[in-house]
Amino acid sequence: MTTLLSRLALAAALAVAAPVVAQPVAKDAGADAMPALGAGVSRELAAWRAARVRDVRYDLALDVTRPDTATGRVTVRFVRRGDGDAVLDFRGLALSSVQANGRALPDVRGDGAHVRVPAAALRVGENTVTLDFAAAIAPAGASVIRYRDATDGADYLYTLLVPSDANALFPCFDQPDLKARVTLSLRVPAAWTAVANGPAVADSVAGEDRLLRFAETRPISTYLVAFAAGPWHVATRTVGGRTISLYSRASRAREVEVDSLIDANARALAWLTTYFGRPYPFAKYDMVLAPAFPFGGMEHPGAVFYNEESFVYRERPTQPQRIGRTATIYHEVAHQWFGDLVTMRWFDDLWLKEGFATYMAARMQAALDPASEAWKTFYLRNKPTAYAVDASLGTTPVWQELGNLDQAKSNYGAIVYNKAPSVLKQLEYVVGERAFRDGVRRFLARHAYANATWRDLLAAVGEASGRDLSAWGAQYILRPGLPVLEATAADGGVTITQRAAQDLSGGDPWPIRAELLVKGDGASQLRRPVTLAGRTTRVPVAPDAAALLFPNAGDHAYALTLLDSGSVRWAERHLGDARDVGDALLRAQLWGALWDLAREARYAPTRFLALAQQALPTERDEQIAGFVLARVTRAATRWLGPAQRDSVLPALEAVLARAADDTTRPYGIRKAHLDALVSVAQTPAALTALDARLDSATAAGAPLRGPTRWAIVTTLVARGAPTAERRLAEESRRDSTSEGKRRAFVAGAARADSAVKRAYFARYFADRALNEEWVTASLGAFVAPGHEALVRPYVAPALDSLPWIQRNRRIFFLGSWLDALVGGQGTAGALAEVDDFLRTHPTLPADLRRKILQSADELRRTVAVRAAFAR
Repeated sequence: MTTLLSRLALAAALAVAAPVVAQPVAKDAGADAMPALGAGVSRELAAWRAARVRDVRYDLALDVTRPDTATGRVTVRFVRRGDGDAVLDFRGLALSSVQANGRALPDVRGDGAHVRVPAAALRVGENTVTLDFAAAIAPAGASVIRYRDATDGADYLYTLLVPSDANALFPCFDQPDLKARVTLSLRVPAAWTAVANGPAVADSVAGEDRLLRFAETRPISTYLVAFAAGPWHVATRTVGGRTISLYSRASRAREVEVDSLIDANARALAWLTTYFGRPYPFAKYDMVLAPAFPFGGMEHPGAVFYNEESFVYRERPTQPQRIGRTATIYHEVAHQWFGDLVTMRWFDDLWLKEGFATYMAARMQAALDPASEAWKTFYLRNKPTAYAVDASLGTTPVWQELGNLDQAKSNYGAIVYNKAPSVLKQLEYVVGERAFRDGVRRFLARHAYANATWRDLLAAVGEASGRDLSAWGAQYILRPGLPVLEATAADGGVTITQRAAQDLSGGDPWPIRAELLVKGDGASQLRRPVTLAGRTTRVPVAPDAAALLFPNAGDHAYALTLLDSGSVRWAERHLGDARDVGDALLRAQLWGALWDLAREARYAPTRFLALAQQALPTERDEQIAGFVLARVTRAATRWLGPAQRDSVLPALEAVLARAADDTTRPYGIRKAHLDALVSVAQTPAALTALDARLDSATAAGAPLRGPTRWAIVTTLVARGAPTAERRLAEESRRDSTSEGKRRAFVAGAARADSAVKRAYFARYFADRALNEEWVTASLGAFVAPGHEALVRPYVAPALDSLPWIQRNRRIFFLGSWLDALVGGQGTAGALAEVDDFLRTHPTLPADLRRKILQSADELRRTVAVRAAFAR
């Protein structure tokens, strides 16, 4: 362990020895001297280039017939304005030759970050630079990912260039506001096919190779350049006059719901064409189900990639799984307009594409399936996650300052994906649906195939609504944190107070338009629109003593709501029979509000568990049941003291088991209870019963298949059950597919063995062939409940490794890593260790410090809840 910790600490120290320091962007970048070149793409370099370069085209030829290296040539055409060198970005394996305007430049070499073409070789106006290069192909950490299918031995390749990894593949101007038209040629093995941004216009086979050429694209940002190659199974359908092809692994083609997936994408394209008032902006639309894809989807124009594991079900799916799949489709299709057609100028406005895509996905669901209660789904999928991060000391504004694209991965997270769409919902409630839509149409029309900022969006919506939204934007886009609302009955009315969850940017109140709900024990209720402009707002409504006061009915506002004691009692009385609260959105919000009180250490975990056990038998909404059960799992496995576990767990395990086997309940409800049981089970009796389920053909009313079988095995391993190792070996033999090998790797991480933990932690860094998605999937097992003492030694090295992770892992990984290794802890000692790390690393980059603080907030709350209630 000492050797491992020392090595990680040294690597981290070297990695942060020369941090890139962000400087203000010059007001007139075109008149300035070229900025100093360093790692990544600085904002200064990006502004300097944007003032001098336009009309970019890439003619990119790649040979990917070798297993570990792509070789290629790119011809870059651009118009140069003014003087100065041309600086391209490249950090691939090798640069073998450079030519500018037909002249060889033998002295031009890459420095590992950039290629500097001297001004003497260029001219004002049109220029052509041709570069020969090589780039890595690997299972992880490369711009081209290679996936080996264990089922049939086939290899598949796909690119992953977001946010700034295009320059790891080929020399380019790798910044979002230098959009380019891209022509791609691919040399692949003869038995393969390929898909890219543009339509294929040529396809020929010569010996063992196939050469494909794809048509030039419309202007796109470099992070959106994409291809996938391999022996894909291709299914093609024509829907509404549009032909769409779906690419999937040959070994799983029979499992793919081809018609449903293509239809969902086609419906989204048609609806958005109408809503945005302009047609789909690219030449064709295809999609790839990418194996071991590290996130839900990626919106490449013409070639959208989706996570195979989330799109191809190995067992009967639940309603939340299907809703999640549809939401991902709607999100990625919305990106074709918001993100691809109009792209943020710089990654500080990442929210402008991600938040908008999430919001439009919810709008689309509400319009295409009115019975789906889309806004309940929107609340459940976005608000709690956003509130949890935004209430931490590590939160950021929606607009996140960014000095260098090397740091862009840190901008991905709940603020961009969950807060931003929630803020957009408040904006639409403020200006009205028609003005919002008309403003969005103006925005797209003005900036088509170009770039924009958040100010451009608010200006367009403001014009459509006839109001100045600059002050609103300053509060919701530029200000970190969120308001907390509390309503109390006083002086014959209701007083609503707002305060900041954290004092991060002054105490001024947010401008909020919301709806107050006052509801008694009977059928009577009152809903009243309210405008909250000050710290307190009095509403002249006289509630009875037993009323529920809820100041965000309809979930229009972005604000965390904490219930007063009378409202808590009302909720406990009426959520005890879920039919008493027929409004599913309100029911979801009440459960969320009670959980928020629990996270504030103002509501005992045992009280929440008791209410859940009382109310869940009458809950028929699969999404709400899953939401509550996830919090039951958290409270039961992380917040209880030893005596409480002894008294609470046996009864809870029995309740969950009975519900999982109750044939009168819908499948999705039963499955949610079974999943919770698998997560919670700790007593010998529950583990024995779980083990016995592996000998059954069914579970929760459906065939017992891989994912659930592996989840049970992982729990048995984590709890050290007597049969654990035998079951793990049996399941590994039973399921030898690629998915089975992945699940076996995850289960192995759950062993309560210090040597195993040490080996896994070392492998996370040392094994270059280990797919990143496997690492992410295993983190929850690595820090399984009850393993806190075993994984405590990895808190410090996990923090030391952050610069390495930022350089070598993909977006989202950093947050998942910290949420597991820091947020998965629960003791005051672990919290002190995190705080000490932050204190003794004053030069830690601000983005990494914020990420630590976000994950440490969950640890801090766990310590506080245990201190207040654990027995």
